[in-house]
Amino acid sequence: MSYRQILYQIVFGTRHRKPTINETHCADLYNYIWGVIKNKKCKLFRINGVEDHIHILCDLHPTVALADLVKDIKVGSSLWMKESGLFPAFEGWADGYGAFTYSVRERDAVINYIKNQKVHHQQVSFADEYKALLDEFGIAYEEEYLFR
Repeated sequence: MSYRQILYQIVFGTRHRKPTINETHCADLYNYIWGVIKNKKCKLFRINGVEDHIHILCDLHPTVALADLVKDIKVGSSLWMKESGLFPAFEGWADGYGAFTYSVRERDAVINYIKNQKVHHQQVSFADEYKALLDEFGIAYEEEYLFR
């Protein structure tokens, strides 16, 4: 038997950071994404977001590559959002994503952080939040490529 614990906070935004995730149907979107995560044998701890981006905290199954999981989430949810008619202004997800690892000791703090996204973003923009995460984890970036 193999044992592991691989916690990722995955963050990605809408194309051009447009506010196209309406609050009325975001729970439906989160349930759809949860299904994708579950089908990949990963465990969802928390998902939440605001109009222009989402955060996911999940455990990554060792047979699943992070890039494949994110691709499946973004492609599947994008198709579903467009076909469902629940997100009429949604054009797609931005090209990239952020993925940040955490220890089990940090899990509850990250869950609470994700849970409180709506309050958090009354004071901090997505751009500033995302750059702060990249800085916190020592990830170099070129600002012109962040939100395509």
